[in-house]
Amino acid sequence: MAEHANQSPTDVVDFLVSQHQQIKGLFDQTLSASGKKREQSFIQLRQLLAVHETVEEEIVHPRAKRKIANAGAVVDERLHEEHEAKSVLKRLEKLEVDSDEFTRQLAELRGAVLDHAKHEEHDEFSKLGQELSSDELENMGRAAKLAEAIAPTRPHPGVESQVANLLAGPFAAMLDRARDAIVGKG
Repeated sequence: MAEHANQSPTDVVDFLVSQHQQIKGLFDQTLSASGKKREQSFIQLRQLLAVHETVEEEIVHPRAKRKIANAGAVVDERLHEEHEAKSVLKRLEKLEVDSDEFTRQLAELRGAVLDHAKHEEHDEFSKLGQELSSDELENMGRAAKLAEAIAPTRPHPGVESQVANLLAGPFAAMLDRARDAIVGKG
């Protein structure tokens, strides 16, 4: 078992936990803002969530299923939560950012996403940190950063498996980035 004390910046667990902190901050920033600032914060949040979940679905969940005993049910539950979050994000994209409904749904999503992150860190990430060598964790971290660079920037409910991400990911990412550039919100 790997000792997880000397972590490097490329360690996949550190990378993803850091993103969880950024996501929490963006939720708080979006909920406390209004108007154009709220819209801009939400776009950043939506992009980070889309990229983060793609990285987990392509890199982390498949490895967890192979390396952690009885991880199948844990990963399946996380994938279900990710699908639900993507569905809510899709609905939020259609709402006016200063509406009461947007605020209500975003606050509910915040609670669900933070709970999801807590479960990932406890049930998946910490166990990967125990089971994998520091070299394996760093290799996964490098793979995560590469996946992040080409991941879709918008939620795509129904694309929660490694295979679905690999098939739809590059095309979806290209379309998302084109949409972001066209509307000037990327």
